[in-house]
Amino acid sequence: MIDEFAKRDLHQRLRLDRNALLWKLDGLSEYDARRPLTATGTNLLGLVKHVATVEARYFGEVFDRPSPEPLPRWQDSDGSDLWAAEDETRDQIIRFYRRTWEHSDATINELPLDAPGHVPWWSEPCPNTNLFAVVVHVLGETIRHAGHADILREDRAGRQVGRTGQGSEVVSRDVMFVRHAA
Repeated sequence: MIDEFAKRDLHQRLRLDRNALLWKLDGLSEYDARRPLTATGTNLLGLVKHVATVEARYFGEVFDRPSPEPLPRWQDSDGSDLWAAEDETRDQIIRFYRRTWEHSDATINELPLDAPGHVPWWSEPCPNTNLFAVVVHVLGETIRHAGHADILREDRAGRQVGRTGQGSEVVSRDVMFVRHAA
């Protein structure tokens, strides 16, 4: 009985955090959604593409339910899922993520939490796992990258941009330091 509640609650949280990640793109121009914001080239649209790829692999290959989306073999992964290619539109990436949700949701809904899975890219002794561990792992990945997206959305003036694209003032540590020192 606890499995039903755990599965429902974890799945609900995953759905909420998927949407939260997409909200980070709200109100952004195409340029701002793609603009590299770190030394490694990370950008907001790339984070969405990466999380979609991660979710497609975990709820697909791990449970022998391959994603209907074309994915390169995990062994050939070169990190290109971390940014949007020139020929990929925002809409294409968002649609890819939403189609991935459908496939992942079907896996979560159709399998019990103790369903066995195998993660070939996890090193020994841990590649054999179950749906519960994978849901927790993917939820953690989604939350982590949504947090990265929050940071990338902040501008240098210390404002955070929320879901509606409206800025709200946040006092930065630097401003607080200057006020305290004065």
